[in-house]
Amino acid sequence: MHAAHTSEVECRVRYAETDQMGRAYYGAYFAWFEVGRVEFLRGLGATYAELEREGCLLPVVEANARYIAPARYDEELLLRTTLVSVGPSRVEFSSEVTSKVDARKIAEGRVVLACMGPNGRPRRLPAELRAKAQKVASAGGRPRGRADVWRKEGSR
Repeated sequence: MHAAHTSEVECRVRYAETDQMGRAYYGAYFAWFEVGRVEFLRGLGATYAELEREGCLLPVVEANARYIAPARYDEELLLRTTLVSVGPSRVEFSSEVTSKVDARKIAEGRVVLACMGPNGRPRRLPAELRAKAQKVASAGGRPRGRADVWRKEGSR
């Protein structure tokens, strides 16, 4: 999963994301996967707000996670998001959560987004975003002028 078309985001397990045992609640992982997708798209020059203004909503149509080891309260994490595929109206990402301290793999997941118009009907991804994403996926790298792997600092 460490392909060149991968973004990395750092975050910390917040108290509100844990259960009584001090371990990250299973639903928190899907929120972290979203943080990774948002930053990946931002790296392509797109934001959810801009896409929505263009009439492109991106609901999750498939999602799964495999939990490997517990993430604990206040643990620093590294979220890796990889673009797996892009089609005319769908985008698939894989995600990996590791401990920033010891590189222990904590979880991995997969999410598929479908482009939908404000009327709730399927539509094509905006041409510019689709072209950039296809270029990244087919070239196995970032658009020219950017590092192969880029990092964003998450909330702490």
